[in-house]
Amino acid sequence: MSAAQLIVPPGRQGPGRLPADAVARLDLALRRRASGVLPGDHLTAGLGAGTEIAQLRPYEPGDDVRRLDPAASARTGTPHIRLQVPERAITTWLVLDVSASMAFGTADRLKSDVTEGVAEVVSRLAVRRGGRIGVVVAGGERVRLLPPRGGRGALASVRRLVQSGVVPDSAATGAGIADALTRVQRLAGARGMVVVVSDFRDAGWASALRATGARHTVVAVEVCDPREGALPDAGHLVLVDPETGLEVAADSNSRRVREAYATAEAARREDVREQLRRAGAEHVVLATDRDWLRDFAQGLR
Repeated sequence: MSAAQLIVPPGRQGPGRLPADAVARLDLALRRRASGVLPGDHLTAGLGAGTEIAQLRPYEPGDDVRRLDPAASARTGTPHIRLQVPERAITTWLVLDVSASMAFGTADRLKSDVTEGVAEVVSRLAVRRGGRIGVVVAGGERVRLLPPRGGRGALASVRRLVQSGVVPDSAATGAGIADALTRVQRLAGARGMVVVVSDFRDAGWASALRATGARHTVVAVEVCDPREGALPDAGHLVLVDPETGLEVAADSNSRRVREAYATAEAARREDVREQLRRAGAEHVVLATDRDWLRDFAQGLR
């Protein structure tokens, strides 16, 4: 899937403002949820620069004087240096759904706008402590990969990728969330964090997500729109599946039709929740008619 095959959906509003204080609160929430995989929590073998002490020993000529330990030196009367266990920079993987259904939105913004905001915030936090961010895009003809990188260059690359848009309605697809997660499993050599942002209307992703959750901390961000949960009482409607082009006629004046639709959608959402629970994923629901940044932070508390 090349960038040329993606389109900026009509009605794009963007994610809105990202206040620094709100992002900082989300940073604390994300760190608590990712306990054990952030820098300082997962230690590598050997000695090096870090915060976890490994050994105190007498100073030898050639040692770095910046590692002198004043307390040990004063206590023993002999200069001692502090050796530490090096910290491992964590790689965060973003799995982003750019399928046609993500261009839907009837409230403040589209689902793809919320996805763009989540990608921006997660990327900022991922590189803040010297970590790296990698992106795998699902929903097109094939999986698209942005290899893990750190620093401002990584943030710029993620922005360009996310802002390139979504797959056009009824376009050929072949690489879903399962394919993207399989790619992450092959590429992620060490334990890290995987953030999946999707409406989870794809099929067949559950087993791949369970396999990913067995090795990584997984946060599943489900993006939805209020109109997806209930049909309005608006007369005869022709509904089009944006991903397949399939058309369905429905009489929304019928209470029975509206109730059947709501029941089916509620069952689908419950199945998504259950599959995410079985995978051990942290499940956060964001809606296009709410303050998604605040809900993201609250969902990770």
